[in-house]
Amino acid sequence: MAKSPKLDRRQFVTIVTTALGTVMGAVVGIPLIGYLISPALKARKTEAWIPLGPLENYPPNTPTAFSFTRTTLNGWEKTVNSFGVYVLRKADGEVVVFSNVCTHLSCRVSWKDNQNEYVCPCHDGHFAIDGRVVSGPPPRPLDRYETKVENGNLFIHLQEA
Repeated sequence: MAKSPKLDRRQFVTIVTTALGTVMGAVVGIPLIGYLISPALKARKTEAWIPLGPLENYPPNTPTAFSFTRTTLNGWEKTVNSFGVYVLRKADGEVVVFSNVCTHLSCRVSWKDNQNEYVCPCHDGHFAIDGRVVSGPPPRPLDRYETKVENGNLFIHLQEA
């Protein structure tokens, strides 16, 4: 007849306490770990229609600067980004909105009336009124935003990665 091992009171309490502690730690710990790492796993791409105001605020055939900010929440980090655009309302009624970021190294371009061009001060990039590259190192034209006009107000479609 096999003899069962003796278990004294101290060993029993140690085993039960360890088992209960492990179960309680898992019940609390697993959701806590999920809560802490979930912001890092979420997709951060956002998009929105940004209002630029009444279309009548933009004179025909003159690029007009407009700036706005967007606040994004990445987990617990709050970031405020500033954006700038140039709105060009053509004589035929078409509206084109360009980013004011140079396509070379992301410097900010500005419209120069006397040259009739957008100029990048960093590396002397020049863009025509329609956004195409005139001279300098930029590899492509200025980026354009999708636009829509509703009730006389201009909107651009902003997509952030």
